Amino acid sequence: MMRHLKRCMQWLLGLLFIVAGVLHFLLSDFYVSIMPPYLPWHRELVFLSGVCEVALGVLFLVPRFMTLAAWGLIALLIAVFPANVHMALHTSEYPAHSPLVLWLRLPLQGVLIAWAYWLTRRTG
Repeated sequence: MMRHLKRCMQWLLGLLFIVAGVLHFLLSDFYVSIMPPYLPWHRELVFLSGVCEVALGVLFLVPRFMTLAAWGLIALLIAVFPANVHMALHTSEYPAHSPLVLWLRLPLQGVLIAWAYWLTRRTG
C-alpha cells in the first residue's frame, strides 16, 4: 500500500513541478515582476528556473532518476527560498499579492522539501 501511495505522490509532485516550470514561460512577465531587486538578469533567471523545474519534474517521474531529481528539487527550493522571504518581508513592493499568501508560501516550500525528501526514503 505504501509503495502505491509513494508512486502516486511521486507523479503528483513531478507533474506539479513540470506545470510550474512551464508557467515560467507562459507567464514570464508575472515571474519577472516578483523577482527581488537584488538579483540580476530577472528574465533569464525566470527562464532558467523554469527549465530546471521542467527537467527535474520529468526526471522525477523516471524511477531510475527519482532520487537524484528529488535532491535537485530540494536544492532548487532552497535556492529560491531567500527570494520568497524577501517578498514576505517587503510586501509593499508587491501590492498585487496578498501579504498572507506571500507569508504562506514560506511554509509551503518546507512542505515541498519534506515531500521530495520523503520520496527519497526507501519503503520498508
